[in-house]
Amino acid sequence: MSPADDDTTVRAAGCVLWRPAPSTASPGSTESPGLELCLVHRPKYDDWSHPKGKLKSGEAPLAGALREVAEETGYAAEPGVELPTVRYPVNGRPKEVRYWAAAAGTGVFVASDEVDRILWLAPEAARARLTRPRDRALVDALLATRPPGGPGAR
Repeated sequence: MSPADDDTTVRAAGCVLWRPAPSTASPGSTESPGLELCLVHRPKYDDWSHPKGKLKSGEAPLAGALREVAEETGYAAEPGVELPTVRYPVNGRPKEVRYWAAAAGTGVFVASDEVDRILWLAPEAARARLTRPRDRALVDALLATRPPGGPGAR
């Protein structure tokens, strides 16, 4: 039986939220802007992670991921490709979190009890700030999806 078929599995979804970095190129330059990733700080756990959360009963994973991004960051998100699913135990139960790459739309962050801060960081800085290694792997997965010369190209 796979974790997705197990009634005890905690199902969640989230996004690796990105936006083009502010350009530092001189006018007329053909240099492509970099990429910034949004990380959320959860005071309950004192950790930095990608926006994510548990799915509501009957909620489709992508809809839940976009809802969680909006709730935790205040930003609308345009979903892109699905990224690897992350599985790990929590309090003796399996947890499965499906992730998507998502471009940030408009929004304004408002701190809450669940998320008290967000940061927009370059990929390497985001990787270093993320608390858990499994979240760092999602940065690499996102970067592997970016087209050469486009936002976030290495």
